[in-house]
Amino acid sequence: MAELEALNLNSPPGVRWIKERYFPLRAKFALACTLAFSWMTLSIWLSLPWLQELASVIGFVLAVFVITFIAYVPGFMNAFLLSTLLLDRQPRRKALSIYPGVSVLVAAYNEEDAICDTLESLARQRYPGEVEIMVLNDGSSDKTVKLARSKIRSLGFKSNIKARVIDFKVNRGKSAVLNDGLDKSKHDLVATIDGDSWVKHDGLRKLVERLLSDPPETEAVAGAVMVRNSRDNFLCRAQEWDYFHGIASVKRMQGMYHGTLVAQGAFSLYSRKALVEAGGWPECVGEDIVLSWAILDQGYRIGYADDALAFTNVPDNVRQFALQRKRWSRGLMEAFRSHWRLLFRRRMSTLFIWWNVCFLPLDLVYTLVFIPGLVLACFGKFYIAGPLTIAVLPLTILWNGIIFRIQSEVYRREGLIVRRNLRGFLFYALAYSLLLQPVCVWGYAAELLGLRKRWDTK
Repeated sequence: MAELEALNLNSPPGVRWIKERYFPLRAKFALACTLAFSWMTLSIWLSLPWLQELASVIGFVLAVFVITFIAYVPGFMNAFLLSTLLLDRQPRRKALSIYPGVSVLVAAYNEEDAICDTLESLARQRYPGEVEIMVLNDGSSDKTVKLARSKIRSLGFKSNIKARVIDFKVNRGKSAVLNDGLDKSKHDLVATIDGDSWVKHDGLRKLVERLLSDPPETEAVAGAVMVRNSRDNFLCRAQEWDYFHGIASVKRMQGMYHGTLVAQGAFSLYSRKALVEAGGWPECVGEDIVLSWAILDQGYRIGYADDALAFTNVPDNVRQFALQRKRWSRGLMEAFRSHWRLLFRRRMSTLFIWWNVCFLPLDLVYTLVFIPGLVLACFGKFYIAGPLTIAVLPLTILWNGIIFRIQSEVYRREGLIVRRNLRGFLFYALAYSLLLQPVCVWGYAAELLGLRKRWDTK
């Protein structure tokens, strides 16, 4: 309760008033939808002159399609996101009288540069229950196994934490070693952590507490993953804001309605029951999103623990960044192919599934129409990018400001400081999409064309 009071005292008066009033979850959802549709209706009315001008050049139907995915849909998304952030109030995370055992699966492939730090962070976990740590080596060709075993011997784990390395000699892919690790693990709660992630000392405890504090149907919880190597270069600085603002705000929004769409492999917790019923991790490039949708397809819920923090290394060059985001886009399409029935479930989280349907046309229009429109605007032709396209900016600025305040408060409670990274933020706010969305289109095309699937991480 003290955490909630601290958040209320540090919130603006209007936000504080909303948070102090109790609204049933379905009422919050209805209110957020109403506000979002109202904003979209206003946007349509304001855009009529723009629509007429663009229709005179490319035709009415194509003009409607283009403006829908440049202004109307992004406006709806921003308004819904903003409304949800203002209404957000998760169930209180409760301390437990008895903490259940947790099996931690660390999939590792050529992680000699990071695996020791990952193990050190796990050795420092202040978790009252039993912890079983399994480093699952996926046929690494470097010193991952040697370093992991040496580190385990030298760390001196607490009596309740046991760690071991399971060395699979042949590289078979992340899903295969995770499924083998699941078979060999002994606890009913299973956490996954990437071999290059660093988990805050209370991360595992808070992840378990969130899972057991959420509604009974919750069978998985995504942790809050932030960027660890943000000082490496300019691209890493921009990704720091993407994780801190963009990804965190979407997960917070989805988690409020217990419909988080991705319990990411870098740091998440699952019940063994849900994993078994879902068939374990599927053999695909987006195994974490496909597994998450399989859990949702079973009728379960997935939560989000905003204060269970892990820090991961993000790609530090454009090629690796592009390959990662291409893989994420392919994973989204894999999820739709396997679990399209989620589009027709009568649940609040179904909105987010339809939201993801919009990503393909959004990214296509942005890449093939809006970016060329920016070039035309430089020559005085404002058919695509012009004064009316900035109608989505006020909401974007508002939700960025609110999520910054919320995330900063989370960091403050965790004893962390938000790093000053103005140049990274300016690139993230103004130009990041110019790199990100064409890469997403590349991923969609690769999946539709059935091109060879590779993780492309190392």
